[in-house]
Amino acid sequence: MTALVDRERETYRAGHPESRRVHERAEHLFGRVPMTWMSKWSGGFPLAYATAHGNKITDVDGRTYLDFALGDTGAMAGHSPRATVGAVHRRIAVDGGITTMLPTEDAEWVGAELTRRFGLPRWSFTLSATDANRWAARLARLVSGRPKLLVFSYCYHGSVDETFIVVGPDGKPRSRPGNVAPAVDPTQTTRVAEWNDLAAVERELAHGDVAAILAEPALTNIGIVLPEPGFLDGLRELATRYGALLMIDETHTISAGPGGMTARDGLRPDVFVIGKSLGGGIPCGAYGLTEEIADRVHRITATGSADIVDVGGVGGTLAGNALSLAAMRATLDEVLTDDAFAHMIRLAGDYTEDVRRILDTADVPWSVTQLGARAEYRFTRPAPRTGGESAAAADDLLDEYMHLYTLNRGILMTPFHNMALMCPDTTDADIARHTEVFEQAVAELVG
Repeated sequence: MTALVDRERETYRAGHPESRRVHERAEHLFGRVPMTWMSKWSGGFPLAYATAHGNKITDVDGRTYLDFALGDTGAMAGHSPRATVGAVHRRIAVDGGITTMLPTEDAEWVGAELTRRFGLPRWSFTLSATDANRWAARLARLVSGRPKLLVFSYCYHGSVDETFIVVGPDGKPRSRPGNVAPAVDPTQTTRVAEWNDLAAVERELAHGDVAAILAEPALTNIGIVLPEPGFLDGLRELATRYGALLMIDETHTISAGPGGMTARDGLRPDVFVIGKSLGGGIPCGAYGLTEEIADRVHRITATGSADIVDVGGVGGTLAGNALSLAAMRATLDEVLTDDAFAHMIRLAGDYTEDVRRILDTADVPWSVTQLGARAEYRFTRPAPRTGGESAAAADDLLDEYMHLYTLNRGILMTPFHNMALMCPDTTDADIARHTEVFEQAVAELVG
């Protein structure tokens, strides 16, 4: 393994001198990258890219890649989709006014479309799903009169402070390893349970201090961990029984279909959060509320005890700006359509079956899981059923090998894990090429 990784590292360094120079010249950037997560790419320095269209990226060394990372879901609509580019151009260059802190007609159109897709009737907009989670969590605490969230071990809800908590090896909650200087120990703000463990959820809710269960309907950033039959229905029932809200974050799981898992599986959240993909790459996010929750918020704010229009910690100057709403409208209306999702999900199914066949033929004890338009393999079999099990399956050297092997042969996989995402521009030929490279990688690995 060490020899194989060394070979792929050297191939990468030798083949990307311009990307390396961009990295070395970035003396004024913290970590030599625009955002510290970009250091996650394998090889010692990230690719610097020159152009990106559809599902293809060309780097500054002139090499072109099939992109299955797609900005870790941010570019699920593909890079620079034509409809989104046209709407952004009209907003910037023709109509003018990128941000004015005033509404446009696009906002109501997007709100109505989100209601059609996900069911919740009242929407507000942000610049990221992290912000949407933060603000919606405040509203959940406001209407419930309770202080805490309940999340799942190794969940992902952006950089929300309260969510960096896991179940430790001793079964007790603790701050997630690597958590950067939390202002408050998350064990004081948050309760945590393992995914797929309804008994643990009920035990935590029984304390009576949980404002909301905050959950993706499937774990994603620790590797895809699907809900077992009855688990999501159980969350809804337990939340209702113990007086907590059910807050569903579909920022990644929208891959399940045009209405995410909420529409596909008939989920009934009180609060809904989404971000990343809706704007075709333009920063955006949104949270939705049921009529009941929206009314409760307004009744409380009408008393003057809370403020959601100025200094109350809900909102931001650039949120809901004209540019992001124009991008969301075009992307939802013309790019991430029902037909596009059907195409993307079919391709992800083909990808998954090819990976599974290769693993079975080579007798490699990994697993692969599909969630609509995305799929992911983990270095364990059977597939993990909790976040803790998925975290335990991590192998940094194997990760580096697989990422560098595919990258050196023209394929980009998500750097944070082994996720492949399809976009409307992905083709059958792209899947076939990945299958070829993946089979070669496994063959070299098993000797």
